Amino acid sequence: MTTVKVKFRASSTESKEGVLYYRVIHNRMARQISTGSKLYDREWDDVAQDVTLHSGVESSRQEYLLSVRGKLEEDTAKLRSIVSRLERNGRTYTADKVVEIFRSNSECGSFISFARHIIEDLKRIGKVRTSETYASALQSFLRFRKRRDIFFDEMDSSLMVEYESELRRMGVCPNSTSFYMRNLRAIYNRAVEKELTPQNYPFRHVYTGIDKTVKRAVPLKVIRQLRDLELKANSVDGLARDLFLFSFYTRGMSFIDMAYLKKSDLRNGILTYRRQKTGQQLFIKWEKPMQDIVAKYDTSATPYLLPIIRDMKTDGRRQYLNASHVVNARLKKLGELLKLPIPLTSYVARHAWASIAKSKNIPVSIISEAMGHDSENTTRIYLASLDTSVVDKANLVILKSL
Repeated sequence: MTTVKVKFRASSTESKEGVLYYRVIHNRMARQISTGSKLYDREWDDVAQDVTLHSGVESSRQEYLLSVRGKLEEDTAKLRSIVSRLERNGRTYTADKVVEIFRSNSECGSFISFARHIIEDLKRIGKVRTSETYASALQSFLRFRKRRDIFFDEMDSSLMVEYESELRRMGVCPNSTSFYMRNLRAIYNRAVEKELTPQNYPFRHVYTGIDKTVKRAVPLKVIRQLRDLELKANSVDGLARDLFLFSFYTRGMSFIDMAYLKKSDLRNGILTYRRQKTGQQLFIKWEKPMQDIVAKYDTSATPYLLPIIRDMKTDGRRQYLNASHVVNARLKKLGELLKLPIPLTSYVARHAWASIAKSKNIPVSIISEAMGHDSENTTRIYLASLDTSVVDKANLVILKSL
């Protein structure tokens, strides 16, 4: 049997406030939790375990007392919910366990604040990309919630089905919806592991799979049209076009990998880099179209090869994210100018290289190696045996076609 009560300890000095605390008793073991609130003796009714409101009190004090009352109701409800959950689990527990779970939950507050706590933890230990995917999913959920917080007990399957329906109504594609759901589920499961909530499977009725991606490739003709566009020198449009082409020239290099390319990565005509996504090392023979783009821009103030991260005093990742947003926005406009049937993004360059390589009868195994795919069905089979010179020749075949 566990009891939860709110207790008041009056100050030894009559003119000073006393303190409120929660007392948790289980198997005759008592533990205390500070509420962080203080009251005068006359403002507390020990029998009713409630804040006493008096007429004639200043409005600011009245508001404070009402906020204390609300906090006490909320916290005692949480404590009783924790006790009820531990009882249902049928496991042996102690008063200390109740306090531990409550304090963890209070630090994180709710699902939203717990998610923010996890995101900050991930950043602190260097898992920046995971923190960013969690943050992206959380922002979407917050928009749905109209920025309102939510307790774990409110996270149920009905709510998530409602959220999924709202995303569908807004025109969000199934894969993006699934992306949000999978990341929110991962955060929720972390809370379950910490025993902040029982596992209620709120995501069991929403889609968390991956649909076959709609092709985002463009033909070689479009690459030529983009290359030959008359754009102002040193313009944002010109930079967006050049970075797209650089990605295409380098076998569909991702934007993040381009952002972190350093001048020291280019030696003896070979560009060497590791994919941020997989850590796989790739080697690319340096060709004239690549050099033509690099030569356009002054990057003497940075160690980087391309003008994406420009300010060495500012966070590089933030600069990369901002540049990615700007470049993709400008590419979309350029795609509309060319009347393309699909939105033009930096990722289209990667799809295009693979599609055009296949149309040139370059074996799938070489395409897989060239793009640094990390899958059991492709790269694991071919990585050990392929000569990178074969890949370089494949790239040269494509570049000569332009």
